[in-house]
Amino acid sequence: MRYIDAQIYCCFWWNSLYIVFQSSALLAVYAYIATMACQWSADKELDDMTECSICTEVFTDPRVLPCVHTFCLKCLINYGKDRQVPGDVLPCPLCRKVFTIPDDGLSGIQKNFFMEKLIRVRKLSALQEAHQIACDICSSDESRANNESAKPASVYCVQCRQNYCDQCSQHHKRMRSSSSHTQVGIDEEDSTEILISISPAMCEQHRNEEIKVFCQDCKVAVCKMCYITSHETHGCSDIETLSRDLHKLVVTETDKISEGIQKTGEVLPCLKKEKKELIEHLTEVQVEINTAADKLIEAVQRDRAKLLSKVEMIKLKRLKLLETAKQEVEQHMTALESLKRYSETLLNSGTDCDVTRSANSLHDRAGELMTFDVVGHVANALPLLRVRFSSSQLLDNDDDDGNLVGTIDEGRLDARNVFYWCLFLKLRKVP
Repeated sequence: MRYIDAQIYCCFWWNSLYIVFQSSALLAVYAYIATMACQWSADKELDDMTECSICTEVFTDPRVLPCVHTFCLKCLINYGKDRQVPGDVLPCPLCRKVFTIPDDGLSGIQKNFFMEKLIRVRKLSALQEAHQIACDICSSDESRANNESAKPASVYCVQCRQNYCDQCSQHHKRMRSSSSHTQVGIDEEDSTEILISISPAMCEQHRNEEIKVFCQDCKVAVCKMCYITSHETHGCSDIETLSRDLHKLVVTETDKISEGIQKTGEVLPCLKKEKKELIEHLTEVQVEINTAADKLIEAVQRDRAKLLSKVEMIKLKRLKLLETAKQEVEQHMTALESLKRYSETLLNSGTDCDVTRSANSLHDRAGELMTFDVVGHVANALPLLRVRFSSSQLLDNDDDDGNLVGTIDEGRLDARNVFYWCLFLKLRKVP
C-alpha cells in the first residue's frame, strides 16, 4: 500500500466512524491513525532512499556517481565486470550518463557518506520499532564474561555511534572525553529526523575527529588532524562557512530542476495527444481506402492490400518514433525528479559537510540536465507527418506501376507549423 493509499484509507474510516458514532474516543483513534500514517510515510521514504536499485537491498558500501545516483560497490563491480580498466567509461545503470572509471578502479568511486548516515539511522529505526535495542556497553563481551545482563538502550550517542542504557549514559556524560557528546533519546517521537540532521561527519582515518575543514585544492572534507598532517599548506576553508554559500547554490539548482520538471511534464501530454490524433487520422485514411476498394471488388484486391500495407508501415514507423520520444522524455523526467529528491533530502536532512561534498556534483548534474532542450528535441525527432489518400482514375489502365484504388502520399511539414508551433508558444512563453 502506498502512502497516499494509506491516507485515503485512514480518511475513509475516520469519516465513516465519525458519522456513525461522533464520539471523542474515535477522535483519539483517528489522531493515532493519522500519526501512524505519517510515520509510515517517513519510514517508507527512508527505506526507498537507502535501497540499491540494482540488488534492491540496503546499500552496502554505497558509492555515488557524478550523476548523483548511488549504488553498492559490489553491484557496480559486478555491473562493470567486463570493463574495469581505469580511464574507461561506463554508463550509469539508471540514467545512462557515462562516467570515467577512476585510476584505482571502481573501488575508487567516491563514497556517499550522507547515504551511510541514512543507513545507520534506518537500522536504528528498525531496531527501535522491534524493541530490540540493547545497550552496547552492557551487551559487550566483557560484560557477558562478568555475567552482567544486557539492559535496554534508552539513548544514542551521535559522536560514538553507540546505544546506552540510562546507567551507561550517565557514566558516559561524566567522562571528560565524552561530556560534550550529543545523546538522543531512542524513544523520542522525532528521533530519526533528529539523528539525520545532527549526526556529524566523522573522519575515516581519525575515528574520533569530526570533519571541520574543506580542502579547496584536493576537493575533500577533512578533520583537523588530517589538516595538520596533509593539508596545512593547501587552500582550506571552514566547512560551515563554505556550506552556507553552497547551500544557496543547491537551493538555486533545486528551483531550476523544479522548473525543468514542470516543463517536461507539459511535453508528455502533447505526445499522448499527438499519438491519439495520429492513430485517429490514419484510421480515417484506412476507412477511405477500404471504401474505395469495396467498390472495385475483386479487381482491386491486390492493389488495396498494397495500400493498406504501406499505411500500416507508416503508422508503425511513426508510432515507433513517438514511443522513442516518449521514453526519452520520461527518462529525462525521471532524472530530474531523482536529482530534485536527492537535493531536497540533502537540504532538509544533510549536514554542512554533506552539502559541501555534494553541492558541486549537484550543480554539474543539474546544468547537464537543464541544457537538454526537451521541446526542441521532440520537434527534431518528430517532424510533422501528413498522409493523404488520392483516389485513382486508372480503372481501365493495366499498367503494373499504377494502383487501381488510389495512391498514398507521405509528406512532411515544417516542425514549427501547427501543433509544435503552439507547443513552442506555450512552453517558451513566446508573445
